[in-house]
Amino acid sequence: MTLDEYFSTGPGWERPIYEAVIAHLGTLGPVHVEPVSVGIFVKKTGSFLELRPMSRWVALSFMLPRTVRHVRIARKPIRVGARTYHVVNLRGPEDVDDEVRAWLTESYQAVP
Repeated sequence: MTLDEYFSTGPGWERPIYEAVIAHLGTLGPVHVEPVSVGIFVKKTGSFLELRPMSRWVALSFMLPRTVRHVRIARKPIRVGARTYHVVNLRGPEDVDDEVRAWLTESYQAVP
């Protein structure tokens, strides 16, 4: 499906969050965006980030080569091989702040 098709059925607050995340990733290099029925997968050579709409926020999940212990991490980090899966809940584009952008940068750079 296209991005327009994806966003046509979702809550209006979802797209500004997506745009804030993608704007930052665009400063790092190329990514491939794949909208699917459950959310948006962002890929470099493989998936490294997901945006999934929830009832009141967008769950941003990303992989890092380390485990982050921080109040913004919404779920228990899960180790998968050499990387750890993290989730941050974003309620608006302003939640994509310096801290989240730093994690996104680290996640992007960790993908070969």
